[in-house]
Amino acid sequence: MTILYIFIAVLMFGALIAIHEFGHFIAAKSLGVRVNEFAIGMGPKLLSREKGETLYSLRAFPIGGFCAMEGEGEDSDDPRAFGNKPAWKRLIILAAGAFFNFVAGVLLILFLFAQTEGIAAPVIRGYMSGAEDLQAAGLLPGDRIYRVDGHRIYFNSDALLYLGRAGDVVDLEVERDGARIALNGFSIPVRTLVDENGNEVQRRGIYIGVVEKVGIAGRLKYAWYQAIDYVRMVWLSLGDLLSGSVSVRDMSGPIGIVDMMGEMGQAGAQAGGFAGAARNILEFVSFIAINLAVMNLLPIPALDGGQILFLAVDGLWHLITRKRIDPKYLGYVNMAGFFCLIGLMVVVAVSDVMKLL
Repeated sequence: MTILYIFIAVLMFGALIAIHEFGHFIAAKSLGVRVNEFAIGMGPKLLSREKGETLYSLRAFPIGGFCAMEGEGEDSDDPRAFGNKPAWKRLIILAAGAFFNFVAGVLLILFLFAQTEGIAAPVIRGYMSGAEDLQAAGLLPGDRIYRVDGHRIYFNSDALLYLGRAGDVVDLEVERDGARIALNGFSIPVRTLVDENGNEVQRRGIYIGVVEKVGIAGRLKYAWYQAIDYVRMVWLSLGDLLSGSVSVRDMSGPIGIVDMMGEMGQAGAQAGGFAGAARNILEFVSFIAINLAVMNLLPIPALDGGQILFLAVDGLWHLITRKRIDPKYLGYVNMAGFFCLIGLMVVVAVSDVMKLL
């Protein structure tokens, strides 16, 4: 069964990349850019058909796809070439892939929330033995945590995440009886306490999480909050990587992602059969979809965000000098960025394989 879930994970990961390329394709066609080929999958062609000016192909390996536009990364005399279109059209086309990934992620989240009747709300429901002083200090049962150190809290998992990253003194904002109350500089240290099972643990001392029923409007609202959460998780991970809190070894590439999807499918199957496996995989795919959207817009050469940055720099240079930057320099920068990206992917792939072994 694990092989089945890994196979499903490969298909889902490939579908996300294909959706990304389909976003570029739709935007390019809509804005009058010539598309020479649109492919689903990579590698040798299995099926192909030419319709109009575009070759549509299905390729052997279900690991993505591509949208080959005329004049992308090279000079072309065709007035419909990508490089000959106004900057605002190129910007839309470049951003469309990430936009389609984000929309795909949101739609998956909406589908998953449609299957549930309640959410885990960040409401304080009690204290561990030895932490009753927190109530005397002003944190009451029934308080809904609204912010932790300035971070908006939507779900119980948010409260646990940001409290886990906070120091012993935290700026809290809670909702109580319809009003928001600021508890700035609130001391809630990690200490030795006794939990509800009688075990000594190192905790802050509060139990958080109450299931709240939600209707259609609530499901829509919390689905959007979940999408926002996924974006924040990407930024938190990038911040940790840049600060050195985590290393490249902690990163995962396609191999690691597929393995994690397989593990989540297996875990879901053990808990709730095929339905549980499907839910776990779809939750993870929705996160990866939004992750791809954010990562592709980073201003890194060889990514869409890098090309968008070059568009902005070229526009500013033209505004100052009335000249355009030679496209060959974009090619050089993209090539250098591409090799760096491939190098990083190789390092991460080796790390993923070592983790598996």
